[in-house]
Amino acid sequence: MVSKSDQLLIVVSILEGRHFPKRPKHMLVVEAKFDGEQLATDPVDHTDQPEFATELAWEIDRKALHQHRLQRTPIKLQCFALDPVTSAKETIGYIVLDLRTAQETKQAPKWYQLLSNKYTKFKSEIQISIALETDTKPPVDSFKAKGAPPRDGKVPAILAGLDPRDIVAVLNEEGGYHQIGPAEYCTDSFIMSVTIAFATQLEQLIPCTMKLPERQPEFFFYYSLLGNDVTNEPFNDLINPNFEPERASVRIRSSVEILRVYLALQSKLQIHLCCGDQSLGSTEIPLTGLLKKGSTEINQHPVTVEGAFTLDPPNRAKQKLAPIPVELAPTVGVSVALQREGIDSQSPPTKDDATESEVESLQYDKDTKPNPKASSSVPASLAQLVTTSNASEVASGQKIAVPATSHHFCFSIDLRSIHALEIGFPINCILRYSYPFFGSAAPIMTNPPVEVRKNMEVFLPQSYCAFDFATMPHQLQDTFLRIPLLVELWHKDKMSKDLLLGIARIQLSNILSSEKTRFLGSNGEQCWRQTYSESVPVIAAQGSNNRIADLSYTVTLEDYGLVKMREIFISDSSQGVSAVQQKPSSLPPAPCPSEIQTEPRETLEYKAALELEMWKEMQEDIFENQLKQKELAHMQALAEEWKKRDRERESLVKKKVAEYTILEGKLQKTLIDLEKREQQLASVESELQREKKELQSERQRNLQELQDSIRRAKEDCIHQVELERLKIKQLEEDKHRLQQQLNDAENKYKILEKEFQQFKDQQNNKPEIRLQSEINLLTLEKVELERKLESATKSKLHYKQQWGRALKELARLKQREQESQMARLKKQQEELEQMRLRYLAAEEKDTVKTERQELLDIRNELNRLRQQEQKQYQDSTEIASGKKDGPHGSVLEEGLDDYLTRLIEERDTLMRTGVYNHEDRIISELDRQIREILAKSNASN
Repeated sequence: MVSKSDQLLIVVSILEGRHFPKRPKHMLVVEAKFDGEQLATDPVDHTDQPEFATELAWEIDRKALHQHRLQRTPIKLQCFALDPVTSAKETIGYIVLDLRTAQETKQAPKWYQLLSNKYTKFKSEIQISIALETDTKPPVDSFKAKGAPPRDGKVPAILAGLDPRDIVAVLNEEGGYHQIGPAEYCTDSFIMSVTIAFATQLEQLIPCTMKLPERQPEFFFYYSLLGNDVTNEPFNDLINPNFEPERASVRIRSSVEILRVYLALQSKLQIHLCCGDQSLGSTEIPLTGLLKKGSTEINQHPVTVEGAFTLDPPNRAKQKLAPIPVELAPTVGVSVALQREGIDSQSPPTKDDATESEVESLQYDKDTKPNPKASSSVPASLAQLVTTSNASEVASGQKIAVPATSHHFCFSIDLRSIHALEIGFPINCILRYSYPFFGSAAPIMTNPPVEVRKNMEVFLPQSYCAFDFATMPHQLQDTFLRIPLLVELWHKDKMSKDLLLGIARIQLSNILSSEKTRFLGSNGEQCWRQTYSESVPVIAAQGSNNRIADLSYTVTLEDYGLVKMREIFISDSSQGVSAVQQKPSSLPPAPCPSEIQTEPRETLEYKAALELEMWKEMQEDIFENQLKQKELAHMQALAEEWKKRDRERESLVKKKVAEYTILEGKLQKTLIDLEKREQQLASVESELQREKKELQSERQRNLQELQDSIRRAKEDCIHQVELERLKIKQLEEDKHRLQQQLNDAENKYKILEKEFQQFKDQQNNKPEIRLQSEINLLTLEKVELERKLESATKSKLHYKQQWGRALKELARLKQREQESQMARLKKQQEELEQMRLRYLAAEEKDTVKTERQELLDIRNELNRLRQQEQKQYQDSTEIASGKKDGPHGSVLEEGLDDYLTRLIEERDTLMRTGVYNHEDRIISELDRQIREILAKSNASN
């Protein structure tokens, strides 16, 4: 067993990042891997400075740590961008940590730059620290030493071999339950239920800037239970929310320990209050209290987490809203229960089994007998339920009338063209926008995508859209001033997902200042129209706020005047009239009158007319009663609606008063701070005035000292100038004296120069001097001639070497030509032999004739080759004679000995080349000349 001091933890603290691009639709995750075990941080927002604030730890003993350090085992951290919608992971970069840098002493964190960074324009970095800590976890075997009761051995084995992240809820459709954990260990069945009992002060969640639908809005609670979306019955009244408590339950198959680990991972249940697709507020219910560590409470009775939880509006921290008082805080009563199947509980289990869905493993049942704890906290006003279905139908059928001051508006927008594109690649662009004030939150998009290139203008198809809505003019003006229309520019690519390139902001308030034009409506009423056209820049969605294109648009606002109230009730009155008109048609036809003449009052026609008149009077009374009842019902509905609106206004006024009270407190605090600041500023100002006076006096003193210094400097300068003038006067006198001495010396020099010239002329006329000059000239000529002789000798040697190389090259060419001629002759002879053998079997006459002709050709070829060889020999002889005649012309100028020596050297040079021998003509000619020169030399001697 490893001792406690030898157990260590390798703790890697991932604190924060910097220099990341902003990607609002993605999350950042860092995964760390060491010795085959991988850990990960929680996903955080993909901002420029993400906050991870996570510690990852691995258990290790000192021996294994020493081995890993010897092997230099790294800790690799990989950073991923996670798309929450598609769950796609995109690798950004990685960091490698050296385990040897981990020490048991605390070290300051360092910034590590991501390697292989996908964001090449950003030098993304993460602040990380690595340390060793002593593992203070109590050993498992310590309980056995104390004689503790034996523990279940299966659970530690399960938890030791399971990764907590692999524990997920899997739906078993056949069994109608969710399985959590491995199937072989899921032996217990549980029922988990969530009940929403009541809600209060929900109107505090409605911001003043939010516009609810014109018709009666519907609100509901939403939450997700094991991946199943659950909503309760919608309700309309936020001030007095009246809804029946609903319970959603789900069957679970797992074990207590595995379920405890799962609830520790999924530690909170988030419940949202929604209106349409918008969340007004949310709260989180902690689930870790259901199964506490070491608790066996669930084996005896169900465990619950219940209470009134506060609803928080979305992004309260980001908006920095003022805190709401506790008595005005919006709350929701929630009860979360978990129980084993088979244990008696307060709610009948047969109810759950009867309403449970085997496909979704989820049930919704109305709690006619809710939990006593939950029902006791419900107000008495919320416990009253609707008794008759007719009343609920009437209430749901009521419509909210449009105020009489509302105007009928028609707003149209035409996105005309995209131009001045600043992106380097062509895009398939579509434009997308949404403006809920016009009555629809659905996005409006142009279609189909159009291709836009740089320096071109493209007109957009299907870009015109018109909205008809009713609102008050001041509300329209206020909305146009506050909320601009955001038009998104998207690049649609078939190979990848759509890319948001930029956003154009259209200020709709510009149309309010444009000129109004009058026109007649469809009913002949006078209407007004305003039109405005403009080009706005499209700003890049990511990176710097640079313009990437221009968008041209035209907007039109038409005002059709006031909306009439009576238009709402036309359908009801028309139905009543039709019912009256259809009633007489159901009467039986009158019988035909008999031909017997009777009294006028006794005739059947009179009786039928009388009955008809009486029936008409009765129907008129009935119709008047119905109208009165309808009028009374409408008046009651209007009164109830008025009371409801009055209560809403009162609650909103209370909310505003509370907010204004908080703001007043803040303003009072701010005023006190401002007064303190003003006092500080006054004291600082007086101090500043004092310092200013001191500075002015210091300046006057410094100025006086400076003037004194200047005066003394002037006096010194005047005295120095006088001294310099005296020195200059003395120097001028010395100058005149030295000038006189210089003139005397120049006269003496001229006299001496004349005497020297006369002496020189006398010396030049002597004969020894003249001979000496001649000797000097001859010596110079001798030196020059020796230099020329040396250069000529060097040139001779150079030319001789060149001549030898030329002769060797000529010999090689001659030998090569002879070899080629011999090969050609041999080849021709072989061809002749082949031709002779080829035509032996031919006719005798043709054979003799052909052979004769071939022999003639061969003879001609041989004669041609012989002539060519003689011509080459003559050329070589001429070249040799040309080389020989050159020195012969200089015989008269040189001595016979030099000429003889030269001829012998030329002969020896030609012989050394190996091309010539003593039988060649050029060698014979050189020998003859050598003999002649020898003979002449002997004769002269």
